[in-house]
Amino acid sequence: MTGRVETLPDPAALARHVAEWMTSLALAAKSPFRVSLSGGSTPKALFALLASGDFIGQFPWSRVVWYWGDERFVPHDHPESNYGMTRKAMLDKAPVPPGNVHPIPADGSPDEAAARYERTLQAAYGAAVLDPARPLFDITLLGLGADGHTASLLPGEPVLQERKRWVAAVSHGRPEVRITMTYPAIESSRWVAFLVAGKEKAATLKTIRAGGSDVPAARVRPVGDLLWFVDRAAAGEG
Repeated sequence: MTGRVETLPDPAALARHVAEWMTSLALAAKSPFRVSLSGGSTPKALFALLASGDFIGQFPWSRVVWYWGDERFVPHDHPESNYGMTRKAMLDKAPVPPGNVHPIPADGSPDEAAARYERTLQAAYGAAVLDPARPLFDITLLGLGADGHTASLLPGEPVLQERKRWVAAVSHGRPEVRITMTYPAIESSRWVAFLVAGKEKAATLKTIRAGGSDVPAARVRPVGDLLWFVDRAAAGEG
């Protein structure tokens, strides 16, 4: 498997390690420092930690610009909204400039919302074509589903073959419609970091690490560095 694997004792240690890693990179970088976020319980713990007393005073909030790798097509105040979760866990508690937050639209049709978010990304990037030498994101955080999906790149769905659009609607494969960044946008990152916790992920992660898997997460090939931050349970060690 390509990429570096770092194993932490448990989800809390994983969240702290990634919070320290993100803070260090953001402090050393120039503005704007663009970060693409994921949903899920492991990122939620990370977001809450960044907004806690341990990090809120040292994290460079003014220079970091936030985006989302995928979203359920539900209102932003819906309990299943990735943006809503991030807002409650971190954005509402930290000194985040409102102009630095770019959630995926949740109105209009899914295809229209995807197209609007793609235009948002292209405006930030300053071009409609991605240059491997100039990544769109500094950090892209991803999760891993037990079925091998990441973001809303779901097994067997046509979105896996999309190489032109940066954002697409995914109408099948889950009960709700989703909007996701595609491989080209996800891979245009200086650091792509998978956050993986829990024994239910162990079998999938083991197969990916052995290089014998074609699940969506195994197909991510960033222009920058690929990192896997995993806890012992996901690593099959506990």
